[in-house]
Amino acid sequence: MTDHETGTQPNTPAPTSAKTQNQGHGKDPGQGPDQNQGHGKDPGQGPDQNQGHGEDPGQGRNRDQGQTQDRGEDAGEGGGGGRGEGAGGGRGLNRDRGRGVDRDKKRGGGWAVLTPTKVVFLALGVIVVVGTILAGTEWLSLETVVGVQQRSAALGIVAVGQTLAILAGSLDLSVAYLISLVSLVAAEIMASGNVPAAVGTALAVSALVGLVNGVVITKLRVHAFIATLGVGLVIKGVLDHLYDGPAGKVPESFQHLGYDRIGPVPVSAILWAAVALAVWFLLARTRLGYRVYAVGGDVEVARLSGVKTDRVVIVAHVLCSLCAGIAGLLLASRLGAGAPTVGTDGGYDLESIAAVVLGGTALAGGRGGVGGTVGGVLLLAVLDSLFNQLEVNSFFKDVVRGVVIVAAVAIYARRRKQ
Repeated sequence: MTDHETGTQPNTPAPTSAKTQNQGHGKDPGQGPDQNQGHGKDPGQGPDQNQGHGEDPGQGRNRDQGQTQDRGEDAGEGGGGGRGEGAGGGRGLNRDRGRGVDRDKKRGGGWAVLTPTKVVFLALGVIVVVGTILAGTEWLSLETVVGVQQRSAALGIVAVGQTLAILAGSLDLSVAYLISLVSLVAAEIMASGNVPAAVGTALAVSALVGLVNGVVITKLRVHAFIATLGVGLVIKGVLDHLYDGPAGKVPESFQHLGYDRIGPVPVSAILWAAVALAVWFLLARTRLGYRVYAVGGDVEVARLSGVKTDRVVIVAHVLCSLCAGIAGLLLASRLGAGAPTVGTDGGYDLESIAAVVLGGTALAGGRGGVGGTVGGVLLLAVLDSLFNQLEVNSFFKDVVRGVVIVAAVAIYARRRKQ
């Protein structure tokens, strides 16, 4: 029993040893292996620097700050502090990965708080149900499912790359023109029968365009919107000057990429899934991914933290252009040749940005992910399939898609504000 529990006032604070980070609202902070943080009256005493707000502060080798900061509205609560067992006994709640008790756990489940990714997949399920009611069960036939996967594969690959650029606080409007350029370059080289050289050259051209975009943005300090639009217009000028129509020829061996399937899953959808998983791993499990989020969240803070922000933006644009190049190869395999307008006719520049934003990624950067982008692409593809099944006027189709995108962004913004 401590002096505080018996009501007597000690002459000197009772030291406790601390090594673990503990956060409690009890009067007697706990003893653990690292740092103690408590709320109270008397300052702590220790060999380094201890700032205690507890009546019986901890004494330890590390710097202790007894000021609880609830950054996620989640603070640890306990009678005797955190993990350490203090004089007051009991065990508190540690921060969940440094941020306290997770709000979702407080409310009793992962679906209690709907994230943008969950919202977009929930909306996708609602559209499927409504479409089945309106168009009948034949709308969910195998042919329709395969068609949705094939139509969404190219846009999905471009949108995954666009996610990287937007998360880094940038964007890329040159992807549509780059897709057309890559399809022509690859098809003309494949006409001689050298498929590996065609693929390698197409990806090298894509990486070069992404490098130019990144350098113009970071070194010349041109806004991403203007820089990528300018590079796209340069590519458009080259295409208009050199090509009047389709060119080159894609061999049948490469056309399997666009038309073959494994069971009910097209090979193009598998390619999209592979690209999405690779980018997800990069963002979630690598140092580069953490830096992308840091630069997109606040470029100045990231720079002061030692992050080479220019390099991160350049790499993000190179990867974005590589994804556009892969989409160009996929479209060339479907067409059997290259086309100077295949990218712009598909609207892959604005469509990819719309899918990313629909999936919950903030245009300002720093928030979002690949999962939401995949849901946004599927949502747009399912809407297109449903409208085609119902023979909806193309003008009304664009109106509905625009309303869906604006409504989704408004909902996300309101939820973040709350």
